[in-house]
Amino acid sequence: MRLFCIALIGLAFSVVTSSRTVHGKGAAVPQYGYEVVHVYPHDRTAFTQGLEFRGGFLYEGTGLYGQSTLRKEDLQTGKVLQEISLPAQFFGEGITVLNERVVQLTWQSHIGFVYDQATFRKLQSFDYPGEGWGLANDGHTIYMSDGTAQIRCLDPSSLRELRRITVHQGDRQIDEVNELEWVRGELFANVWQTNRIVRIAPRDGTVLGWIDLSGLLTPEEQEENVDVLNGIAYDFAGDRLFVTGKLWPKLFEIRLVRKR
Repeated sequence: MRLFCIALIGLAFSVVTSSRTVHGKGAAVPQYGYEVVHVYPHDRTAFTQGLEFRGGFLYEGTGLYGQSTLRKEDLQTGKVLQEISLPAQFFGEGITVLNERVVQLTWQSHIGFVYDQATFRKLQSFDYPGEGWGLANDGHTIYMSDGTAQIRCLDPSSLRELRRITVHQGDRQIDEVNELEWVRGELFANVWQTNRIVRIAPRDGTVLGWIDLSGLLTPEEQEENVDVLNGIAYDFAGDRLFVTGKLWPKLFEIRLVRKR
């Protein structure tokens, strides 16, 4: 996706009115902060567009023209164990791992790729209208974001669209939904140009909560060549949540803390 200055991460998101966000007619959407459980190294040259944790390893899709990759990485060391590069005309986007395959989107080329999970051999390509941003799956359905408030639900075999949901909080649509992750029956999504993750009901797109990840990087790290928060991965077996950003030197395991 588009490169954006880290300074804009701190901008207040328009739907947030205080530490409690109004939802519908006076109800409040839960707000969460975080505790850092562990910090892992992350390749600071990786323009993170997609992130998943499967079988004890991280799978990461990176972007930028001429630099886009699909990678398998060691969590503890950040070492890249396996990698393929996309052709230079493609800007890599979100990924998801399902049924021993890795699916990867591209930004504005209207084409995605499917790889064998073990070998990264390309198995097929598929097309779609609009932009490709984020991917996730629940084991039965693949969810795809496109930079709007829409999330497309795809058949995992044919990769054809089945339906769409609109991410919304009351009457307000939440635009620029970005990288996705399936976490305990919910969709978690980065919202581009913000330091927040939105928790989404996959049935109808209702906002279930907001996670504020301000302060993960130190002021000194933010002055370096880093970009926006992007990248969510969940370890189903270990119940661990990981987050990082584009060109970030660190990947964080965090625990959510509900704000009062």
